[in-house]
Amino acid sequence: MLCYALAGVLASAPVSARVESYQSDLPDIGTAAVSTLSVAKEKEFGDAYMRMLRASKPIISDPLLNEYINGLGHRLVANANDVRTPFRFILIDNQAINAFAFFGGYVAMHSGLFLHAKTESELASVMAHEIAHVTQRHLARSMEAQAQTSPLTVAALVGSLMLAIAAPEAGIAAAHAATAGSMQSQINFTRRNEEEADRVGIETLARADFDVQAMPRFFSRLADEYRYASQMPEYFSTHPLPASRITDSRARARQYPQKRVPVSPDYQLARARIVARYSSIASRSAIDWFERRHKEASPAEKQSLNYGMALLDIDARRFDDARKKLTPLIKAQPNNRFFIDAMTDLNIGEKHYDQALSRLEQALNHQPNNRVLLLNRAYTLVKAKRGDDAISMLERYTHQHPDDSNGWFLLQQAYESTGTHRDGELAAQGERYALRGQWDKAIRNYTQAAQLAELGSLAQARYDARLDQLRRQQARFKALSDR
Repeated sequence: MLCYALAGVLASAPVSARVESYQSDLPDIGTAAVSTLSVAKEKEFGDAYMRMLRASKPIISDPLLNEYINGLGHRLVANANDVRTPFRFILIDNQAINAFAFFGGYVAMHSGLFLHAKTESELASVMAHEIAHVTQRHLARSMEAQAQTSPLTVAALVGSLMLAIAAPEAGIAAAHAATAGSMQSQINFTRRNEEEADRVGIETLARADFDVQAMPRFFSRLADEYRYASQMPEYFSTHPLPASRITDSRARARQYPQKRVPVSPDYQLARARIVARYSSIASRSAIDWFERRHKEASPAEKQSLNYGMALLDIDARRFDDARKKLTPLIKAQPNNRFFIDAMTDLNIGEKHYDQALSRLEQALNHQPNNRVLLLNRAYTLVKAKRGDDAISMLERYTHQHPDDSNGWFLLQQAYESTGTHRDGELAAQGERYALRGQWDKAIRNYTQAAQLAELGSLAQARYDARLDQLRRQQARFKALSDR
């Protein structure tokens, strides 16, 4: 089964004395206190940046993939040192090989990494590297160092960076974005920071029981693959990969005991889902991708390949073909959420809503708070035109998970389907705008919702209170980018 997300788990796991001894020469340039940029302020910048990302980047909001990537990421975080902030892991739908970390514990991974990372340990090595950038506070320290040699303060540097990110929507001149983008490259990735992130990342990989050889192996394969390429991957522009860095990571990895790490079924399933739905590979090419690997795959790997091809069948409405592939999978693993989700899609495609709901209710009896299952149930209720039932569960869900845009989108659809809750529909859409930092639109929606609500009602009072919150958030958001 999927590894559950361990949000908020900040304690490091015990490490064997042998592994601990390998760290005696590990440098520590990033853990000293930064004098002008507190961890609390980093969190504030991180929240603002995340809202901008939602507005400007194709964030993958797939609940299954979010559960997988956060489960993997927090397994690493639970085994990292110097963790000062909760971590959030996000996927961006982009075939480019890239990843980056930002203030507040946010780590973004491009979906293209799944196409090049052959094992879960290889993907984990990239994540561990980015986690190290955060725990070592490289961005904050680099900004402070730059502020000491320039007329700008740290706050002004962050503000310029924020303006660059917001540029497309705010209508700021492209030159501003280019300038700030160049600045981010300069302050984010010095050679020393990259080498330290590799070393700290390898330590985290070892603690979390991944294959530490995966990091130099992945680096070496990328370097070989693009050695004579005319256009280098984005990853190389933000994470320089000289031969010395590969050599250093290989030497560091050799200090750890070699271990045999079994193939991760969850990684294989997540990878298949990426190829089928998020890799920008045309349908025929995606089918070829699965069929080529199917010929030489082990029985365990064939399960994930059959799953990926079933998703292609569902999306192409080849429901009979999809059922033939999925039935043996879910029969063998009835509680596997990848398979439950796919069967739900199949049932909805055929308008067999009761079958989907029955399966989901059974699964929820064992995992009552699982977000993947809850969202699947809500989606099925909306499709079955049971809007009031969907509203009831989604109001609870969005209260517990206010940062999940999936919940607000489904709640908006559920309110719309009833035709009698226009105020609720506007409010749910307003929350989606707020998550993207589109404050004027969010405030407009809530103003309209308050006007539609019954005068003096609890709903109107709630909308008015939320309007006050949104205006305060807008003012803080503006203050960050105006520095």
